[in-house]
Amino acid sequence: MSRLAAVSRRRALAAMTATTASAWSGVLVVPALAQTREVLTIAAFPLMDEIARAAIPAWQALHPDVELRILMRQYTDHHTAMTTALSTAVGLPDVMALEASFVGRFAQGGGLEDLRQAPFGIEAFRPRLVPYAYDQAIARSGAVVAMPADIGPGTMLYRKDVLDRAGVPAEDLTRSWDSYVAAGARIKARTGAYLIAHVQAIKDVLIADGLKPGEGVYFDTESRVLVESPRFERAFEVALRARQQGLDAKVPAWSNDWGAGFKQGRLATELSGAWLVGQLNAFVAPETKGLWRAASLPGGAQAPYGGTFYAIARKSSPARKRLAWRFIQLMTLDPQRQLEAFKSYDAFPALRDVHGDSFFSEPVAFLGGQRARLLWREDALKITALPVHKQNKFAEEVVQTELDKVLRGQKTIKAALADARLLLERRAKR
Repeated sequence: MSRLAAVSRRRALAAMTATTASAWSGVLVVPALAQTREVLTIAAFPLMDEIARAAIPAWQALHPDVELRILMRQYTDHHTAMTTALSTAVGLPDVMALEASFVGRFAQGGGLEDLRQAPFGIEAFRPRLVPYAYDQAIARSGAVVAMPADIGPGTMLYRKDVLDRAGVPAEDLTRSWDSYVAAGARIKARTGAYLIAHVQAIKDVLIADGLKPGEGVYFDTESRVLVESPRFERAFEVALRARQQGLDAKVPAWSNDWGAGFKQGRLATELSGAWLVGQLNAFVAPETKGLWRAASLPGGAQAPYGGTFYAIARKSSPARKRLAWRFIQLMTLDPQRQLEAFKSYDAFPALRDVHGDSFFSEPVAFLGGQRARLLWREDALKITALPVHKQNKFAEEVVQTELDKVLRGQKTIKAALADARLLLERRAKR
């Protein structure tokens, strides 16, 4: 998933910023001191630039003679610019922030530094990081191309008031996927609320659940296509059954109808990353504070929903690579920086050093006082990394198109997956 791209945090970032700023949002420059000898350039996207800005005092205390320059572009523009910079070696920053799915794509291009090598030595820090986050940055060659800053452990959010009206215990939603759908049918019959916004979210979790060693979501390490498998058949079957019973509202994530559904209590659950709580509280449905609760994903599924990394381009200035690595260490290995990003921006820490902090045990007001961070901390350690293939984005689009045809009754599940395999095999040979 990509990491469950259809519902990952990158959509949240795009939704939050699309109407609030232009593609180029300017430059933040730490005021240069008289003795400034160096300028370190950080390329970031919304929220990541704010997290970096908050670290300026700490950076200046460590490196008063280094000017920190933060370049911010909107999410899509940023990653497009980094793609171009890596391919042309023009306009490369000293440090680039990357969303998880782009780490996998860029890793295969060979344009990022292998952080195992001197002067970086990232392997020494591996025990301090959430395992799957570190593993996400490992290229097929074994190179570690980025340092994780934050993660998005998957969770199921549900409206307690809706479940109470329906007389459905939360355990019925999480016991199994069959139980999840059956509980949704009872909720719909008794309250009129939909189980979920769109059954695509169900498919996205199930196709990534139960991967075997050497498997990605769509391809294995030999680029063999995996869509004609029990994983995909099960995902399509559960999604189709939920649609046939009228349990999804048929609205895409981050649409106006999606937000309205949360505000009006028409959506009983959502499958997403833990960070969605912050988005609901901040701007999607703040008036529903106290009505939501969090649980693990149905059927014991574990899934990552996005995450953020820092990387260094191989062809960036050699003279500043040590400084670039020190900045990355400050942002990812300093407990104070990690906790501040978590408290202020819901950036769940990849650094395990801070997972014992009392903040994890504090009640979450939006979730009715539930101590949900403890749940997310536990689930994060169960997640395994999802290897990324260069054709993953295309595969996502193909599989979703075939699911849509199944949902409309135009194809059987087996026919849809067979057609998807043929398309992906042709593309993989290019």
